[in-house]
Order: sequence, then C-alpha cells, then structure tokens
Amino acid sequence: MSSNKPIPGMGSANFGNAFDLSTLKKPTGDVVAPTHGKAVTQENLVPDFVAKSKESVVILLAWSARSAQAKEILETLGKLEIADKNSWLLGVVDIDTQPQVAQALQIKSVPVAIAIIGEQLLPLFESVPPADQVRLVINKLLELAAGKGIGKAPDGPTEIPMEAEEAAAYAAMEKGDYKAAKASYEAWLKRKPNEQVAVVGLAQVNLMLRIDGLDPVLTLKNAKTDDLTSQMMCADIEIATGNYEAAFDRLLTAVRGMTGDDRDKAKVHLITLFNLVDPTDPRVIKARGQLASALF
Repeated sequence: MSSNKPIPGMGSANFGNAFDLSTLKKPTGDVVAPTHGKAVTQENLVPDFVAKSKESVVILLAWSARSAQAKEILETLGKLEIADKNSWLLGVVDIDTQPQVAQALQIKSVPVAIAIIGEQLLPLFESVPPADQVRLVINKLLELAAGKGIGKAPDGPTEIPMEAEEAAAYAAMEKGDYKAAKASYEAWLKRKPNEQVAVVGLAQVNLMLRIDGLDPVLTLKNAKTDDLTSQMMCADIEIATGNYEAAFDRLLTAVRGMTGDDRDKAKVHLITLFNLVDPTDPRVIKARGQLASALF
C-alpha cells in the first residue's frame, strides 16, 4: 500500500483535536461494539478492506468506546454510509481490541479517519469536523475514485438524515412555536452536549424569542446607552437583520463602559451573539479580538 496526499479541505490542517491514545484509560468491562460500520481485524484488513478498495471507496475510522469524539464522528459516518446506500464501505478499527491494526496503520490517536482507494491510503481527518464538511469530503472521495474507474461519482448532494430533535425543532419553527423548538434543541443537547448544530439552533431560537414582539424601528430609536437591557435588545435586532458589526460594536462599548454584573452580562450576551454568525466571518474574528483586549 502506498500513501497519498490528504483530500483538499481535510488532512493535517485539521489535526490537533484528536484524543491521544496515551490519555485513554484501559477498558474496565466488555468491549462495546460500534453502532455502525464493519469491524476491522488483523485477519480481514487486507481481504475485506484493502482488496475491496479496488472496487469501491473504503473509509477506516480508528475508534474507541472510551472517546466521546470517536462516537460522534462514527455516528455521522454511519448515517452517511446509509444515506449513500452503501456505495462505499465503512470499516471501524477498535483500538482497544485491535492494537496491531492501529499500529500497522500508524494510528496514534482517536478519532482518525483514513480512506483507501485502489489500495492507496489517504489521510482524511482527526477530531470531529462538522457533518456538512464530512459530506463534502466523501463526495470528493467518490469523485476521485470514479476518475480512477472505481465506483461512481455521486449523482448529487445527499442530505444527512435529521436527528429526531432536529426535525421536531424545524417543524415547531415552521409553525412559529419557538418555545417548542427551544425545548427540542435543549433535549438534543442533553443527549449530545457537543452537538454544534443544536448549539447554533438553540441560539437562533433564543434570539427569536427575545425579539418577538419588539418594534425594531422604535427599539433602535429609543435606545439608551446607559441601559444594558436596551443595548442588548438593540444588538439582538441588529444581529437578526444582518447588521453584525453594529451589534458587536454596541456590546463591546457596553463591556468597556460598564462594571460589575452589567459588564459580565454584556460579555455573555456578546458571546451568545457570536454563536449566530459564521466563526470565520472577519467581523466575528475582529470582535473576538476586541473583546479579549477589553477584558484583559
């Protein structure tokens, strides 16, 4: 087997959040079987995965039941394999029971995903990328493989099936029932505390609840610079209307000019608004830097 470069958008640029194997405690009970994919062993690695990579894309995930991150990415990959009607093969390397396989693949942390196309290894990612990014990477893999005469390129984008709580939240929002949507997102976060889609969804619903009934024009017109509640309402309206910079500047001014509880509330509210904007947006990056300077 030979190595290759990472797929564009993934690879070593995303390394750094993986769960170092040396930090994992030894299993204390029965090994937990993965919920998706086919288990990889020393015996079946070559015949069932490497050899199969000449016919279809193979993705191997280094996994451990002791890693919450590994469970999360396994769930995403499993859903995508089903959504793609098993047009590619997901193999799961349990590093607790198959340390020799992990060693052969030079895996030193979990979760780690590796693709095999035509017996060539391509490193994909460590840590837990957003589901939509994983979707794009798999599409690129399928297109790359099709160009080599392996499998076929995807017909079009395939959506990841929604979580039950996510579907319930969307249904509630379509009816304008933001309280029910909030309850659904909170239930989702209770089950999966690090689910970023739910974090953003809850922030959006809370924003809608806060601005519900407000008159945008009058609220902004009657804003009081020395009244934090007034400033937070104005910032909410500005975020909702896409005026991000104005909202951030308003709360940064409050953080700089206020003291005690009001200063803390302004800071928390500003951070909450950050969750509503793409973290790579220059306005967010600038405001985060200004907040750090204001605080320290």
